[in-house]
Amino acid sequence: MFSPTRFVFLAGVFVFLTAVPVQGTEEFANPPRPFPVVMGEQIAANLVDLIFLFDRVASDPPTARTPDYRERVSQASSPFYNDYLEYRQGRIDRAELVRRLPHVAMVGDSLTQHFYISSPISLFWRARTQRRKNWFLDTDPDPASIWSVYERLETFTPLVATEYNGAGALVAPIRASEGMRRRIVRTRNLSGQARQILRNKRFPDLIMIWIGHNNLDWVEGLSPNEREHPEERLQEIATQFRQNYTEPLRELIDRAKTENHKVAIVVFGLANLDTFFKARRKAKALHARNPALYPYFESGNRSFESLKPPYQNNMVRLSLMLNGEMRSMIGNLDRQLAHSSNVRVQYSDALAKVNFSRVELINAADAWHPSVEGHKALAAAAFSALGPSLAFLGIEQRPMSRHQVVFKNDRAPVAAVSPR
Repeated sequence: MFSPTRFVFLAGVFVFLTAVPVQGTEEFANPPRPFPVVMGEQIAANLVDLIFLFDRVASDPPTARTPDYRERVSQASSPFYNDYLEYRQGRIDRAELVRRLPHVAMVGDSLTQHFYISSPISLFWRARTQRRKNWFLDTDPDPASIWSVYERLETFTPLVATEYNGAGALVAPIRASEGMRRRIVRTRNLSGQARQILRNKRFPDLIMIWIGHNNLDWVEGLSPNEREHPEERLQEIATQFRQNYTEPLRELIDRAKTENHKVAIVVFGLANLDTFFKARRKAKALHARNPALYPYFESGNRSFESLKPPYQNNMVRLSLMLNGEMRSMIGNLDRQLAHSSNVRVQYSDALAKVNFSRVELINAADAWHPSVEGHKALAAAAFSALGPSLAFLGIEQRPMSRHQVVFKNDRAPVAAVSPR
């Protein structure tokens, strides 16, 4: 049971979340705020973390490790066999053995999470506690669940995977405040997620980045006249987006250059909004006939105004502009890394090509975020783009010898945990 203090505070959070949606891009413009306001937000966010310290126990851990990694590295055919011998001889401990496995990191926003709009308390709890269950890090062995990128990688190598993504995350200036709403649900913008990675002693071998969808709310703060003539605003967003994306990416690259192992960074283009809006229009018609379907459909229009029909075409247009900026940015960085032997950057449009026009791929609650079927499609697309980076890292894409293979989702083989 909640204590009276927790109950009162939880009620306050409920009111707060009801009045102020989690999604939104008010921090994108990063207007200066009075110091007392900033301090008040800091204290309030820390108070939430203190009172809800118990949710750390209920949270899904953001990191997954291949359960039978020791058995797999003990095979003579394993590329980690020599590390295993050092472990058996007592020259390294188990923690060091784990550190020598491939490490994969995911940077992103709510489209890389098990996230959707629902009742405020449910949304708040899910945003704070639920990791995994998404296209990157689902670990559920149920054949009906998502066959995630992590599980696909496990078919040929033991690994450690960590997700840093968060609902409402932005590509924002490095010094921008992340705001109270995002702090309460533990969301960090691109720069904050990059800082988390940089603080770790073990730097990832592979970093996947899919972020920027919250930067697409182009109508926010515009006058009616500016909404009618948005060209200047769209270009301003695109220019600022590239600058704010490049800075943390360069920090990751600079750190990668100092590592004694190869590092591959894959930047994914934003989702295909043209097909997404086709599915959303179908969901709107279904919701109009039966309001019980897609019950939180209108939540998107309220908190992300660019989702409204009059603004959708320019939202699609802006997404293509941002993809172009990312493609050009990665091209420039790749040329600068031409003589680097241990760092590779790659732009991929694999996720931008996923066709979201089927309503089955969007969430049945808000018609905004991916459904389980949508996450399955994203997992397949993302994994298909990793081949060149995995080859660069020296990770061979074939099932390890003597490792049992079963089928998940009745599509392709996935490694199973062998009985101990």
